[in-house]
Amino acid sequence: MRIIFMGTPEFAVASLDALLGAGFNVVAVVTAPDKPAGRGQKLSESAVKKYAAANNISVLQPEKLKDPGFIEQLRSFNADLQVVVAFRMLPEIVWNMPPKGTINLHASLLPDYRGAAPINWAVINGEKQTGVTTFFLQHEIDTGDILFSEAVDIGENETAGEVHDKLMHTGAGLLVKTVKAIEKGDYKETPQRELLKGSGTADVKHAPKIFKEDCLINWDQPAVKIYNHIRGLSPYPAAYTLLNDKTLKIYKSSLLAEKPGIVPGQHESDGKSFLRFACRDGFIDIKELQLEGKKKMTVEEFLRGYRLQD
Repeated sequence: MRIIFMGTPEFAVASLDALLGAGFNVVAVVTAPDKPAGRGQKLSESAVKKYAAANNISVLQPEKLKDPGFIEQLRSFNADLQVVVAFRMLPEIVWNMPPKGTINLHASLLPDYRGAAPINWAVINGEKQTGVTTFFLQHEIDTGDILFSEAVDIGENETAGEVHDKLMHTGAGLLVKTVKAIEKGDYKETPQRELLKGSGTADVKHAPKIFKEDCLINWDQPAVKIYNHIRGLSPYPAAYTLLNDKTLKIYKSSLLAEKPGIVPGQHESDGKSFLRFACRDGFIDIKELQLEGKKKMTVEEFLRGYRLQD
């Protein structure tokens, strides 16, 4: 079976590596074009491109997925199946091309958390469990018939980054299982609407793209909600607040159930070992942070070199 793999970030590399390790014939990868990055604005290659180059796999990097030249090049590989992991939305002319279809690995238990940021939103919303799902691509994003899924627990203190790494490896295994089933023709497709009927609700939880305004902390909320917000945006793009008119990103924190004697958003510190912000019903104790223009550091390192204004 000839396979074309489509993906860009590190999350996708684990799946590509697992397919090769299982002996599948990946004839080409499609990934994002090189982009300028860093202070020198040097062109940076995607994680998938680097991996493909190291394993002598042909690489396609189209600017536009409907470009006739790209479509012709893609068709020339005569793929039986296309596999998509953390890529962009495909036009029908692309996903409908191979005879065995195009499958996607998504980092949630569909139909919940369709969208661009499923891991972040699951943690932000305080979920105790998420997972990975494989499905056939259809017209609407993340709505195709489900092939397989596997649940993964979310620890109460885990960040989105830690959940990402667990799902990356679980997803790679599930993808290999899915491709083996497709190769044998031994699989069942479950429409997502059937799962919604079974759950007794028509509502699904969504996972839209995260923007900067989503990252600003509203201190006039329950402490647990703010704590989950910080976990769900760590390490990227990171929840933030303002400290003396500068952006303060918060990566790690803990909850203090103590009733604050100051208004939400105000901070307390001994100037040495702790910095905590008041919320509606307690405090968020900062453990790891990054002030605008500075590197990421522990709160102790920060307080050694920064004088807090009252």
